Amino acid sequence: MNRLKICMALVLSAAIVACEPAKKTEEVIDADLVVQVEDFVASNGSIEKSENGVVNTSGDSWITFELEVKEPGRYKTEVLSKGAGTAWVEDYHDNPDGRTYNITGAIEVASTDYALAGKDGSPLNTGVHKMKLHLIGNGIEVDRLQFTKMRDHEFTPETLTQNYEGDDWELVWSDEFEGEGAPDQSKWTYDVGNWGWGNNEPQYYTDNRRENARLEDGNLIIEARKNDMGQDWTSARLTTRGKVSFLYGKIEFRAKVPATDGTWAAGWFLGDEYRDELSWPYCGEIDVLECVGSEIDDVTGDGINHASCHTRTYYFKEGTHITAVKDVKDMVNEFHNYTIEWTPEGITAFLDGKEYYTYDKTKDELEWPFNKPQNLIVNLAMGGGMGGAIDPAADNEQFILDYVRVYERK
Repeated sequence: MNRLKICMALVLSAAIVACEPAKKTEEVIDADLVVQVEDFVASNGSIEKSENGVVNTSGDSWITFELEVKEPGRYKTEVLSKGAGTAWVEDYHDNPDGRTYNITGAIEVASTDYALAGKDGSPLNTGVHKMKLHLIGNGIEVDRLQFTKMRDHEFTPETLTQNYEGDDWELVWSDEFEGEGAPDQSKWTYDVGNWGWGNNEPQYYTDNRRENARLEDGNLIIEARKNDMGQDWTSARLTTRGKVSFLYGKIEFRAKVPATDGTWAAGWFLGDEYRDELSWPYCGEIDVLECVGSEIDDVTGDGINHASCHTRTYYFKEGTHITAVKDVKDMVNEFHNYTIEWTPEGITAFLDGKEYYTYDKTKDELEWPFNKPQNLIVNLAMGGGMGGAIDPAADNEQFILDYVRVYERK
């Protein structure tokens, strides 16, 4: 156990300055990083001393603290607290873009005695993080926060850079999803947890669990399961990060998507420079296949695919991203090809071979981070900012992929 004692030289708020370490904070704690009451820096004035820590006196309060992270990775984030309400942790509250980085989603506090509650998978990069603990609900008492590394950040050892000049396309990498059982672990790893994924998504992504990700009848089945493992939803998010990343080429996903309201199926790219939420959108994101069930006709299966690129200059949280949609016939029962062609001059998207989208903003790195490697991701989310309200009648939902292929010019 590597227990970090964070020393603060900053002036504490008047509400916190009188706090003394309680006996509870002297116990042995099985966590990598620990923030105790005496480590809090400031509050919004709605925090008072309590017997074992601090308590909020208004329905929307916050406490600031600093966390020094020695090793990048995905962390379990927990709050030792009691009372009734919710808590959530904001990272980099001093970021220059004015963004709000919620790295836990809502943590339910519902205990008459001190108890740990938290979320899994919060991404943290090396360095000092200025954070806020937000408390919603009167009378929530907090003793400490703790962060336990679940897994190291997976650095990608290999980049495939595709030639983009020539007359013909030649296959250089693929997964045809043949066989039965687990997806190919030489090609894919798993993002794990339920921290909200930057979009307030409720699902818990599992690690190499057949119920959520499996090969079956020549396809990859990604299945979101309701009321599973003690979670509202479980699902899977497979990524090539830590295996291989890609630069340029023709990339194609052949897939069928679910139609239920609240489903959000995706095949996309995320910049290999992503370490935690501060990395995005600077690292870049390319959405090739992005479909939500609320836009699909339940009877015909007809729906819409979204193609988008996200960069620091153009991204959806500022409403500036450059995107296009394409009508798709029966995308639920029939396989369709969702494709991009990516060169140093731009990115073009196709649906079943028909072009419908171009991103060609290449002035500088804030417009064009796509001269650096990106890793592939396939996942099925539920709800969240784009998935929307989940149909109460929704049960298990499946996103089915026939293949993922990468080509270069010859």
